[in-house]
Parts: sequence; structure tokens; C-alpha cells
Amino acid sequence: MLLSLWLLYVSLAAALIASPGPSALLCVSHALAHGARKTIGTILGGITASMTLMLLSALGLGAIIAASDTLFSAIKWAGAVYLLYLGISTWRNAKQAPAGVEVDTEVVNAGAPERAESADTTTFWTLFRKGLMVGLGNPKDLLFFSALFPQFMDASAPVAGQLLILGCTWMVLDGSIMLMYVLAGAKLLARLHGTRAGQWFDRATGGAFIAAAGILATSQR
Repeated sequence: MLLSLWLLYVSLAAALIASPGPSALLCVSHALAHGARKTIGTILGGITASMTLMLLSALGLGAIIAASDTLFSAIKWAGAVYLLYLGISTWRNAKQAPAGVEVDTEVVNAGAPERAESADTTTFWTLFRKGLMVGLGNPKDLLFFSALFPQFMDASAPVAGQLLILGCTWMVLDGSIMLMYVLAGAKLLARLHGTRAGQWFDRATGGAFIAAAGILATSQR
């Protein structure tokens, strides 16, 4: 693969991954709720979903799903329902500072992340599963990978090696960019933990999940 073509792929892939979407929103939400360390599970779940969709696209299953209205709709609605579930759960779990209580922001900023992670019993695999399910819940990604990869491949060169380069590049970019979202979310936790602003942020996040569910449910191929 030519370096110039690979650099073009990197720039396009980075822009697409960095665009706020359900996976990025989930990473920030989990970082706020569980801390940056545990949210690595969410990131790895999302990466696993991307690699799975890429493999299915390479095997030609993306075209099969594109041709089947029933299969496409089933995957789409399953993803929408799961996003709706995440949105309602996030909204209902919004934490609120007790009325009439002054919050010492210096103390919160110093100790909130440690307290949040130490009191949290959510497992790595729970967050991994959620990241995986959100990543797999959009069948349009299958069609996207099926359409994207051929644009950066040389028909005269071995296909397997090119797919490996494209897949590994996407994996590194996906992990790096989602990690930046997670670190930003953990930093925000230190400022919002136990405050009314934190409660409203959780509600806004829940609303964003619900909106994403609506967009996915009404989207066309």
C-alpha cells in the first residue's frame, strides 16, 4: 500500500472515529460513572465490535445484510432498543447533590475519582459487553466498511495483507481516540461529582442516548 494512500485513510478514519457517536458517548458516560481505568473495558468492547464488522464485511456478509430488509431491520431495531435502554438507565441513575448542602469542590476534585472507582462494583466484562453491543448494534457500519475498504486497496496486491494494515490502523486509531474521550470524561467527573451540574450532565447524556436510538430506528440504508 502506498504511503500517501495510507495517510489519506488515516486522516479519513480518524475524522470518522472522532465524530461524536453512540460509542464515544458511552465511553464518556462510563468514565463519569466508573472511572477511566474500568472504562478500558468499554473501549476494548468497541474495538472488538469494529474488528468483527470489518471481518464480516471482508467475508461479504455486509452485502448479504444489505440485500435483506428483514435482517437489516432486525439488527437496526435491536441496536436502537439497546441505546434506548442505556438512555433511560443513565437518566434514572443521575446523581444529585443533597438540597441545601454546600459542595466543597476542592475536596471533590481531589478525591472523587478514587472514591468512585473504589465503591464501584461494576466489572470489566460488564463494560466490555456494553461497548461491544453498542458497536455491533448499527448494521450501517457493515455497509460502511464494505464501501470504504475497496477505495484504499490495490487489486493487483495481496488482499489479506492490505486488510490487515487497514484493520490494525483502524484499531489503533479507535483505541487512541476513545481513550481521549475517556480521559476527558474522568477529568469532568472530578469537577461535577456530587453537584447539580453533574446530575444535569447525566440527564443530558441519557437524552443523547435516547436521541441516538431514535435516529438509528428511523435511519434508512
